[in-house]
Amino acid sequence: MSPAMRQERRLKRLGQSELDGILKRHALYRKGRLGGARAVLSFFDLGWLDFHGSDLTDADLTGAVLVRARLDRAMLNHASLFAADLTGASLNGANLVKSDIRGACLRGASLIEATLTDADMRESALAERGEFDRDLHWLDVGSVPSELQQADFSGANLSRARCSGAVCVNANFSDAILTDTEFVRCNLRGANFSGANLHGADLSWSRMENVNLRNALLSGVTLRLTELSGADTRGALTDRPAARALEELGSPLNALLVQHTDWIESASAAGCRLDIGGYDMRVAGDLGRVDMTAVLAAGTIWCGLDLSGARFAAGRLIDSDFRFAVLRDADMRGADLRQARLRSACLAGADLRPLVLGEGRMLRTRLSGCDMRYADLTGAKLRDADLRDADLSNAKLDGADLRGADLAGAALPDNLTVVARTSRTD
Repeated sequence: MSPAMRQERRLKRLGQSELDGILKRHALYRKGRLGGARAVLSFFDLGWLDFHGSDLTDADLTGAVLVRARLDRAMLNHASLFAADLTGASLNGANLVKSDIRGACLRGASLIEATLTDADMRESALAERGEFDRDLHWLDVGSVPSELQQADFSGANLSRARCSGAVCVNANFSDAILTDTEFVRCNLRGANFSGANLHGADLSWSRMENVNLRNALLSGVTLRLTELSGADTRGALTDRPAARALEELGSPLNALLVQHTDWIESASAAGCRLDIGGYDMRVAGDLGRVDMTAVLAAGTIWCGLDLSGARFAAGRLIDSDFRFAVLRDADMRGADLRQARLRSACLAGADLRPLVLGEGRMLRTRLSGCDMRYADLTGAKLRDADLRDADLSNAKLDGADLRGADLAGAALPDNLTVVARTSRTD
């Protein structure tokens, strides 16, 4: 919202105590309780106020001024932030699923690990009815496009978000999930997409001069008439195989999996052990619940695959690339994952405890030197795991069992308690 518009509308300034009362009534409204009222804060001056952790689902913040406001971990699902001014605001960890952010200004805002799936951030304009007639009058909202210049979306989830026409100069999308995101006709000059998952994104007719696409996932990306001069694509994964293609296996993967199952069930007396070390598995499709116990897969690429419930117990997975892969409830007991790339992977509920071999022998799961930044380890079983020198920065460890884990030299999330780091008791 432009200064001229603020002056013309004479935005009312709310104090923190007034805002707290509105937030309490909105919470009651959300629960369907007596005394509740939906938060309608359109065209209010709410700059510098504290909304931390508040539930503002379905709230109306159209045209509101939220400069430098604190909205960390706030629930803003389905909320209207149409033409709102969020310059320099902090929305780290906030939820903005299906929110309306069209024409908003997010210049310099921080949205680290925020969830903006299906959010609408397209260019737009704002109109209102006249005071003395019923005609629509356009309001001055500054730039018509959504302004995301220098905003920090690192580690955020913008899957299926619509950002057409947005100005994203020097924005930070590093390690973000941008699957099927629409960036048509955007100004993305100098933006940082390093390590981001752009699978299926549409970047047609966008300006992407000097963007950083190092180690990004670019499979299925649409780049129709996109300007990419000066772009850094070192290490990026495209639709082309980044390692040995599956066609080089000699036999269909399904047939080899059957032989591997025979090898497991016969205690190696029949069948053949699966060896896919150094292959690019991204075209293999759904491998959920597949039994790959004791597989040989060092240096294999699994990026973005759904491996939910798969069995990798005692597997040799050294230096494998599991970025953005889904390993929910996977059995990885005793697997060797040293130096593996698990950044932004989903390991919720995964079993990474030692594999019991009998006669008191155990095979410890090795994760030393792993890159596990932004990984989801919610409820993961990591008891007695070897996590030496692993990078767990910004990882989600809610409910994870880390008792007895070796965390020497590991980079840990700031919110991980000392008890979780060192406790070996039941």
